[in-house]
This record gives sequence, C-alpha cells and structure tokens, in this order.
Amino acid sequence: MFDRPPKYIAYGTAGFRDNAADLDTIVYRVGLVAAMRSRYLGKTVGVMITASHNPPEDNGAKIIDPLGDMLQESWESRVAEICNAQTDSECVDLLKKSYLELKIPDGQVSNVVYGRDTRASGPRLAEALQAGLLRAESSSTDFGLVTTPQLHYITRCINDPTFGEPTVDGYFKKISSAFSKLTPRSPLTRSSVTVDCANGVGAVKLLEMMPYINDLAELNLVNVQYTDPDSLNVECGADYVKTNQHLPKNVQPEHDKLCCSLDGDADRIVFYLVHDGNFCLLDGDKIASLAAGFFRRFQEDSEHTGELEKPIDIGVVQTAYANGSSTNYIKSDLHLPVDCTKTGVKHLHHVAQKYGIGIYFEANGHGTVLFNQDRISDNHVHSDVLNLYAELVNQTVGDAISDLFLVLAILETLNITAYDWFMQYVDLPNKLMKTRVKDRNVFKTTDAERRLVNPEDVQQKIDELVRNTPQGRCFVRASGTEDVVRVYAEAQTQESCDALAKEVCNYIAANY
Repeated sequence: MFDRPPKYIAYGTAGFRDNAADLDTIVYRVGLVAAMRSRYLGKTVGVMITASHNPPEDNGAKIIDPLGDMLQESWESRVAEICNAQTDSECVDLLKKSYLELKIPDGQVSNVVYGRDTRASGPRLAEALQAGLLRAESSSTDFGLVTTPQLHYITRCINDPTFGEPTVDGYFKKISSAFSKLTPRSPLTRSSVTVDCANGVGAVKLLEMMPYINDLAELNLVNVQYTDPDSLNVECGADYVKTNQHLPKNVQPEHDKLCCSLDGDADRIVFYLVHDGNFCLLDGDKIASLAAGFFRRFQEDSEHTGELEKPIDIGVVQTAYANGSSTNYIKSDLHLPVDCTKTGVKHLHHVAQKYGIGIYFEANGHGTVLFNQDRISDNHVHSDVLNLYAELVNQTVGDAISDLFLVLAILETLNITAYDWFMQYVDLPNKLMKTRVKDRNVFKTTDAERRLVNPEDVQQKIDELVRNTPQGRCFVRASGTEDVVRVYAEAQTQESCDALAKEVCNYIAANY
C-alpha cells in the first residue's frame, strides 16, 4: 500500500497537495519525516491534513514547526525527496542518510500532533500518517477535526506554554477573553456578521465556539454542511468570493450588512457587503489597510496623550497580488512602509517579524498581525491594550476565526461601518485568471514575482500590452498547488483590465 507514489508531488508553502487518491504513500512518509524533524529539534511538531481552498477531491499534508510556523524552507527539498522515493527501501536509505547528516542521536524521542479538515479522504490519510508515525516509533496525538490555524496554535502551545493552553478549548478561551476585554458591550449592541463557512471545518469550530461568544457577537452561520464533503468550497468560501467577486450561495443580499467567507480549512477570510445593489469586496488588502490604519492611529493618539513612551515601528508586508491602490494608500495616506515578497505566507511572515507591529496579508485573505513583545513591553504605560490584541490575533499563522474577531474589534473601536471601511480607498479594477500549460516549471520570476525571466517572450508581450493600457499592471506566475499559471492584471477600467488579462492568457495558451 505504501511502496511507490503514483507520481512526483512537490512540497511547497502549502505542503503536499494533490488529488487525494495519489497521496496515501506520500502522507505515510510524511509521518516518517515529521518524526525525524521532531527528533532533530527535540520538540513537538505538527502535521495538518488539508487541501484548504482546493476542490473536495483534493487533499494534502504539511508539517508545522515547533513555534507554529511553516516548515523551515531548507527542509522542503529533503521532505520532497524522501516522500517521493520510488521504493520503500529507497525511502529508508534516504531517511538513514538524513539521520546521519543531521547527527540525530540514537534513542532521541519524537512527538507529533496532527489533525485534518472535513474532506472524505481525511480519515484514510490520517490512518496512513499514523502508520508512518508508528513505524518511526514516534509518540503522537490525533486532534481529529481542527482548523489549520488551531493545529498551528496547539503545536506552539505545547512547545511554548506561555502562548496558551494547548487545546481547542484553550484557543476559544484565549480569543473570546481578549475580544471581550477590547470591546465591552451589552447584548443589544453586539456586532453582527453573516459568516459563510465554506461547508468546512470552520463551521464545526465556530459552532463549538458559540457558547464563548454568544454575548459578544452575533454570528449568522451559513454553508455549514460539513457532513457533506462533496459540498466543500463549492460555490462558497473565501477563494470563490475573491475570484468571482460576488456573493456565495446562501448569503442573501442585505444593504450594508457585513458578511465574510472562510476557506475550507479556515486559514483565510474575506469580507464583503452589498451597497445600493453593488457587491463590495473587502479582501486581504482591505484587512491589512484597516489594521495598519488602526494601529497607526492608536500610536498617534497614545503619543499625543503621552501614554506611549516611544514609537513602535509598524510595517505592512504584501505580495505582487496586492491591489496598487492599497499599496499607495498605506504608503501615501498612512505613511507606513510596505514590503513586497514572493507569494507564500512563509515569506511574508519572515519579513513582518522585523517590525514592532508587522501586518501581513495576501490579497486572498490569508494573513495576520505580529507583535514584537519586547518592543511593546518597553512601552509600559500602554502595553496592556496591545497585549490584548496580541492575545486576540493568532500570531502563528493566518487564521480566519481570529482575523474575524480582529476586524470586528477594530470596526467597533473606530466606530465605523463596513461601508466606511470599504471607502477608505477605491481598488483599481483587477482580474485574476489562470490557464493550463504543458509545463508550469518553465515560468521563472524575479522582483518578488512581478516579472518573468523566462519565458522572455511572455514578459515582452506583457510589457507591450501594459504600455498600451492606462494604469496597466500585469504579471504571471506558476501556481504552487495546481498545474496552471496565474495571470493578474490591473487597469484604469474593468473593461481594459479584463482585456489585458485575457490577451496575456490567450498568448500563453497559444504558445505554452
């Protein structure tokens, strides 16, 4: 059963991800590697079985490092080589080689925690993972159905008890307690939001969380059919809303009503509303801008009143997919620095760590806020409020549930409506398309993925089209999770933006 993978599957930011039918051997071997990683570090590591926003027939597995962050990038090729070995004996040889290279002592113990989302293939792949852990003689704990961010949180807490209680219940208590202290209110004035749960594990966990937040916020949950795996992410969820820019199924249009959508494993979120019949998207760029503006204002107010002893540096990290208007707003209106990194939260997370308050979000809604506790504690007078926000936000990884409560807390504190938030700046019309190619690995990028170095003729075609498009911007990058390339375009009008994206897609489809 676990002798030969049917095809090569790469390990990237999202870990392994492919059709679930091809993953049994890969996930079994992930158990072997996770045990080795735990022994090497002398810490507990995690493994999450999920394919996030992918369709129901897909699945995947990724390793979580001890502090709840993504697997160290230098290990990705090692994991890919071992898990894609053509025979079991070759896999064992590669493992022995790694144990020697890493100088892991004999008898070193290992411990792995793992969980899964609601996909039909999840229980089968969890058994494959457990088989690998048993063969590696590793201790382990199965946390069953959990969101990806919850497993990151649990992994961090086991290795760093000061971070919180390493249970789902502890996760609920930490977020709800901070939210309650930041936004005290009566039940008559509590925030109200419609939440599209993508028929995934986010529905399971928000339903479990209800007793903790019933007096704090009114959540109207829709698309909660998590017992029907075939409905996962179908015409709903964050990726569907972001890509199609219209309401998901089962969310009824209601003037200026704040709504949001999680993705299948609840690590990303987008907000939206309908104003005068128009769909208004509040994606990751809008969330980053809201948070940046709030903490910038918080710092200015605290400096003015003398409550902040010295400034805390605030910075925002984005990718090439960030709308140009959001970048301009943060730089020109908020006067905050903006860094651009390659796509993948591991890259954004790393850069955000250099700031006292580092805010990072991909446009798809995956992101969080990092608080440097040392710099915050230097400002003794006003560190209590910032520490509460540090409790509210899951700083290990992007987390749809904690980001939901972060946005509600900011909106209430600023006393602004969702439409006020939407109108802070106006997005440039944009379009994200994808097209299948014979070999996505041909497409190589530079400048934080904003330009192609190969194929050269594609970049030349993009430059030509952009020159003839008012406020035009376009870039192409290979998907890390699908056999496609993605084309992103911006322009002064939606018509010219759509035309720009379509022409680039057509050129690629005709030649590659």
